[in-house]
Amino acid sequence: MIPLEMMPPLMFGGLVVFMLVGFPVAFSLLAVGLFFALIAIAEGFFGVPFLQAVPQRIFGSVLANDLLLAIPFFTFMGAVLEKCRLAEDMLDSMGRLFGGVRGGLGYSVIIVGFILGAITGTVAAQVIAMAMISLPVMMRYGYHMRYATGVLAASGTITQLVPPSLVLVVLADQLKTQTAAADVGSMYLGAWGPSVIQIALFALYTFILSRLKPEWLPAAPTHEQGPRGWALWKQCLQGIIPAAVLIFMVLGTMMLGVATPTESGAMGALGAVILAVIRHPEFSGRDKLVFRAGMVALALAAVIGTFYFKGQSGIDAAAKPYVQASLGVLYLAVAWMLVRASRIQPLRELIVQSYQSTMRLTAMVVFILIGSTCFSVVFQGVDGGLWVEHLFNGIPGGWIGFLLVVNLFVFFLAFFLDFFEIAFIVVPMLAPVAQKILAPELEPMMGSPEAAASAALVWFGVMLCVNMQTSFMHPPFGFALFYLRGVAPKEVKSSDIYWGALPWVGLQMLMVLLVAALPQTVTYFLDRGVGGKVESGDLQIEQPAIPDALPAQKQDDQQEPELNFSQPEEEKK
Repeated sequence: MIPLEMMPPLMFGGLVVFMLVGFPVAFSLLAVGLFFALIAIAEGFFGVPFLQAVPQRIFGSVLANDLLLAIPFFTFMGAVLEKCRLAEDMLDSMGRLFGGVRGGLGYSVIIVGFILGAITGTVAAQVIAMAMISLPVMMRYGYHMRYATGVLAASGTITQLVPPSLVLVVLADQLKTQTAAADVGSMYLGAWGPSVIQIALFALYTFILSRLKPEWLPAAPTHEQGPRGWALWKQCLQGIIPAAVLIFMVLGTMMLGVATPTESGAMGALGAVILAVIRHPEFSGRDKLVFRAGMVALALAAVIGTFYFKGQSGIDAAAKPYVQASLGVLYLAVAWMLVRASRIQPLRELIVQSYQSTMRLTAMVVFILIGSTCFSVVFQGVDGGLWVEHLFNGIPGGWIGFLLVVNLFVFFLAFFLDFFEIAFIVVPMLAPVAQKILAPELEPMMGSPEAAASAALVWFGVMLCVNMQTSFMHPPFGFALFYLRGVAPKEVKSSDIYWGALPWVGLQMLMVLLVAALPQTVTYFLDRGVGGKVESGDLQIEQPAIPDALPAQKQDDQQEPELNFSQPEEEKK
């Protein structure tokens, strides 16, 4: 007979064994969940009807979750932008802009990494693109190899934190409890402060190193700095302005409340295709004329809508035909751009490849979600949530001790697990405990218990996101280092790549400490007094709590936990 209190640690240990063997994570989660479900039924901890929660939650919270539709859109956007040479032009112009400064190429890599992180959301695309372009130039100028490889890998991982990061979307889906939730918009707002501070830390490290070791970060030779003045600024703006427009399409519309995360992701995917078209050499003069007509129509519709907007009644009836006509011209211009994308052979191949990579990533995420759903239902059925809560409530130091232990735990898990796996396995277990422990600390600054509960989940999620950046930077599964090794010249030693990453991992861990010590870096832009909404598709599993002092014993079949498959009130309304 297995005591009930031993089931949660045995489930977790069994999952670790499966993954150490090398079995795929999605199927490991599913196998461990079903295996321990059979044991729990045999021991009488719950009955067979309890497992009805598994298909109900899969169809209600995974396959019918509109939030997860944002993942393929953002993935497709990043895959398209990876191939349209935007990174090359921006790195070239920024490198010339900062070329005369010691460490100028390092500054340009950091800034371009931040901008690309806000529009691509893929680490592989950034590291590969920036390494192929900047590393040979850094080597030619005489940059120290460990700094060059470190700044390229670290700047590529910035995309994990900068909105619209896929990690933030996944965490927003997983950071939910019965009473609070961290929605995507709040996660994006909360991540901006740490993103900017992290960029500042990287730039500060570069500045200090350029003063302590000036020979490591030399300025570019005068004869290679290229044209200065307006010609250089024009080259910079040609890369920055399209990126800024695309960032507004994705993030601005969502933060202004105009679009949902899924809708903003769709606009970003469409904007990425248009950006790839207008940057292609086969984009002719007639195409430019159509594009400019569409931009003029968009500006005209925005101006008319601004001046003739009448509040809840909408746009004034007299101005509405002009707005509709302007939008009609815009739609025709967009349709023309898409037709041109399908007619240009390289672009058509690029879009097909982007669809294929998007399909692979989306399928992987859905399978992991299905496996984690089975695991989490059984885990809750054997009082796993209560076990996790008791485990962390016993940590000395209150909320400080909790954050210290959790961040160390996630840091070491990142040596072996991908961020998707950490988010789907660990975060759902820790979310209720984090809300209970952290919400009282935020209540004075948030104004209400409901707002504090949601802000606590956002604070916790952004902190984990900063921490999980390190999973790309340290061995044995530092994928950013693998990408860098794959495109670096042969004369770059693997030891330089690994040793060069260590200072940047230290800066990322320092960022974790700053976010933990200063929650205002996350909560400053969040709404005061307003709590996040629990998603209506979530299945609620209600189970009677077991007192701490109750000895391990079998439960009668008549005392099976109740399942609530009814729709929450918000969805009914």
